[in-house]
Amino acid sequence: MTAPRSVRLTTAQALVRFLGRQYTERDGRRQRLIAATWGIFGHGNVAGIGQALLESGPDAMPFLQGRNEQAMVHAAVGYARQCGRLSAHAVTTSIGPGATNLVTGAALATVNRIPVLLLPGDTFATRPADPVLQQLEVPYAGDLSVNDTLRPVSRYFDRITRPEALVPAALQAMRVLTDPVQTGAVTLALPQDVQAEAYDWPEEFFAERVWRVRRPRPDTGELRAAAEAVRAARRPLLIAGGGIRHSGAEEALRAFAEATGIPVAATQAGKGALRHDHPAEVGAVGHTGTATADDLARAADLVIAAGTRLTDFTTASSTLFQDPGVRFLGLNPDPYDAHKQAALPLVADAREGLDALRAELAGHRVDPAYEQTYRRAKLYWEALVDQAFHASDEDAVPTQAQVLGALDALVDDTDVIVNAAGSLPGDLHRLWRARSSYQYHVEYGYSCMGYEIPGALGVALAAPGRPVWALVGDGSYLMNPTELVTAVQEGVPVKVVILDNHGYASIGGLSGAVGGEGFGTAYRFRGPDGGYTGDPLPVDLAANAASLGMAVIRTRTIGDLRKALAEARGSDRPTCVYAQTRTPDTVSGPPPAQAWWDVPVAETATRASAARAREEYDRQAAQRRRHL
Repeated sequence: MTAPRSVRLTTAQALVRFLGRQYTERDGRRQRLIAATWGIFGHGNVAGIGQALLESGPDAMPFLQGRNEQAMVHAAVGYARQCGRLSAHAVTTSIGPGATNLVTGAALATVNRIPVLLLPGDTFATRPADPVLQQLEVPYAGDLSVNDTLRPVSRYFDRITRPEALVPAALQAMRVLTDPVQTGAVTLALPQDVQAEAYDWPEEFFAERVWRVRRPRPDTGELRAAAEAVRAARRPLLIAGGGIRHSGAEEALRAFAEATGIPVAATQAGKGALRHDHPAEVGAVGHTGTATADDLARAADLVIAAGTRLTDFTTASSTLFQDPGVRFLGLNPDPYDAHKQAALPLVADAREGLDALRAELAGHRVDPAYEQTYRRAKLYWEALVDQAFHASDEDAVPTQAQVLGALDALVDDTDVIVNAAGSLPGDLHRLWRARSSYQYHVEYGYSCMGYEIPGALGVALAAPGRPVWALVGDGSYLMNPTELVTAVQEGVPVKVVILDNHGYASIGGLSGAVGGEGFGTAYRFRGPDGGYTGDPLPVDLAANAASLGMAVIRTRTIGDLRKALAEARGSDRPTCVYAQTRTPDTVSGPPPAQAWWDVPVAETATRASAARAREEYDRQAAQRRRHL
């Protein structure tokens, strides 16, 4: 009997070789699972993973040099989302602050269910000295390290304390990364001594593996019950979430809407799943939604939640769906999500579920009067968008909405718009006219300030040739501009639009609405009252971007802005457009929120603003419903 063949490698070398031979396949399309590894090196990974990446070479495992550990995860998330979660990146860091800097990015990936593989170094498994540099000493648990902060934000976590433990752990990691329900951040913590330790690995470990991403089909009984609920509904509304895009179910959604006449509203993650100009597309839903979609939601007697988690922004903190007999139908591959709001579950892949439900409903269509009603309402909202985008004076300083309007007039189906935080997500959700499934890339599951620039870098790496725009306010820019250096280094022509409004505009507005009076949200010098009420700070973000290697175009007027955006779109190098914006007025400002969002207000206060805000809070909260 012939002994199994083996190859002697370090643990780190074995892991890199293994990762280079993993593939995904869905609908007959095969691609590499781990397409590249991001890294910043320190003592915890430089001689292990670092040496292994050097030895493997760029063909076996391409390497990308990052500047900030959190930003590397954001870039990996942007890449994986653009790839439909079928290809991902790994991220390696040292132990200590490098590892803990991963936590925010890991939480973002897991909340949004985007695959990313984290490979932080760890303290010595053999404990040759105690404590070692950056070791967290816990008197009651000798096996804890700072990497344990990644446990609650990872979908899978393992610490590889022996080389042979890598084999089952690596296979489990790939399983989770390719799971359509349980994917997210996957962490393999790698003690630095184990990374460098040699072992005789079975050659079978390095054989090419194809991980087939499954498409679960609906149960016959659930499908029949779902069809009965749709037929019984007079005012159904479908809410399209990010699961539509993850499944590649856009064509199935379009066919379903055209066959049934059921209107389609979109969450932040689902916006663009149906083109903005499709007759059944009624815009954004929820707190940042359109009047059209939110009015339909208030009157709906059946809500088809397709690929959405039904977060508080979508449900207006459980105040949106007001029909006394409203029912929910949850189409989702995750039973947990499919049952939310006491829904009738249809546990299935979004594409498979929509196609099966359309077939089951053959011949059924909503009342023509209902179609006419929502189509008229859609036209009304489009007129409001035109008004918000319109700029009659080319020499005026633009509002934020007018910046979006200038960009809207320039882009085509190929452009990708990346955003995550501040006041922009609300304006984009309500106003942006998404022309393709992947044009609208707003990370709102975690709404992480600083995601925009590295996220756009990841998108651009996944979609070379597409114009990719990072729209970022001054607050988010100051959080995380470092990957501009990476874009310059790699020659990735991202277009960064900085909107400078001198502070945290979104939270400033929210603070005013909830009785906080904008406290601590403006970027200003201290005034005579001791607060931040003086002149704006003399911060020059354009100069900062230029110092990091970007080509920078400064603008002051709407006319300047149009020219700058066109120049940036045609540029083959990373380019920044800097635009100061003015406070919107009643003519050019975006429409206000069309639904509530629950931010608790002080129940007792001496300031009049807080007392007034509490009265409004109590009025809105009284409309909250628990759907049973």
